[in-house]
Amino acid sequence: MDAAPSVATRPIRPLPEEAARLAWVDVAKGLCIILVVMMHSTLGTGEALGGEGVLHDVVEFARPFRIPDFFLLSGLFLGRVIDRDWRLFADRRVVHFAYFYALWVVIQSLFKAGAIVAGAEGPADKLAAFGLHLAEALVVPYSTLWFVYLLAVFSVVTKLLHRRVPPAVLLVAAAVLQILPTSGLPELLDEFCERYVYFLGGTLFAEAIFRFADGVRARAGLALAGLALWAVLEAVFVFTPTGIEAAPTLARLPVVSLALGTVGALAIVAFASLMTRAGGPVTAALRTCGERSIVIYLGFFLPMALTRTVIVKFNEARPDLALDVGLASLIVTAAAVLAPLGFERLVRGTRLDFLFRRPAAFHIAPAPASPARLRPAAAPREA
Repeated sequence: MDAAPSVATRPIRPLPEEAARLAWVDVAKGLCIILVVMMHSTLGTGEALGGEGVLHDVVEFARPFRIPDFFLLSGLFLGRVIDRDWRLFADRRVVHFAYFYALWVVIQSLFKAGAIVAGAEGPADKLAAFGLHLAEALVVPYSTLWFVYLLAVFSVVTKLLHRRVPPAVLLVAAAVLQILPTSGLPELLDEFCERYVYFLGGTLFAEAIFRFADGVRARAGLALAGLALWAVLEAVFVFTPTGIEAAPTLARLPVVSLALGTVGALAIVAFASLMTRAGGPVTAALRTCGERSIVIYLGFFLPMALTRTVIVKFNEARPDLALDVGLASLIVTAAAVLAPLGFERLVRGTRLDFLFRRPAAFHIAPAPASPARLRPAAAPREA
């Protein structure tokens, strides 16, 4: 007889309530992906224009919770498949992400081929340099795609350990890894140590997080007061310097960063729940971004770079009309979010559909027959 379900494997509340519950998850993911794109767009634009703008403060404010919340949300639905056979599990949680990672590593690398093969002489040497680059990307997450790579790694590690290690012990170990200084480790290990605790927390406490979101919607006034208090404290920690090179602000101190990441992730859950309750066009837009968060994540790099280049050239040509860093960063962010969504909609159902939807040939288990299947490149939610 199977053992009683653990916290990690207990089924999340079924339909019909599930549709409403998934709405806030998509809103939260939408907000997070916008913040991620904003970070890359703002920092790159500031560097290109030689200054900082108002969005730099927004980016810094979001630093403690931006990625932690994304991983926490990604772990929420692992319990649906974690106890399934390895073939189905691998199809949903490994092959799914591996397909998009490998495809977009090649796409991004082709656009950056000039820099990748710089210094190589002759076609053979250049081809060898490019091939070595692709081989390295198999073990070292490439560029912005490291998030997709780690989702597969986190899923496999959690499945391997969840029946062998008590959840409390596993969670404490993950927290210790986050607290320890790991910046000298290889990039994959460093990111694993820094982020795994949030993914694991989303998996272990999925049902509690859903109950928390339900409670927020039921007590909106109290939730708003709590969010206001969190925002003030977050700003204090983020913008208070320490004078320590390794942790220049209070928010980057060991233990403090873990606490702010956890509380901030829950604050985004609360915010998304309130937005879902309120409804409206902003909520709908955030939910659309959340439903296609990986589409945006995979495709934002090129429109971001192109828009930034156009703005830099415009500022050089027309200094009298030059855009300031804040406005330029906002324009680059908007283009980097909207262009992938528009392109995905344009190629949907065409031969280029494979860019955002995994073809049947790349499934190792039957594709799920559910509405979630219609969502492009979305993290699998079905059992």
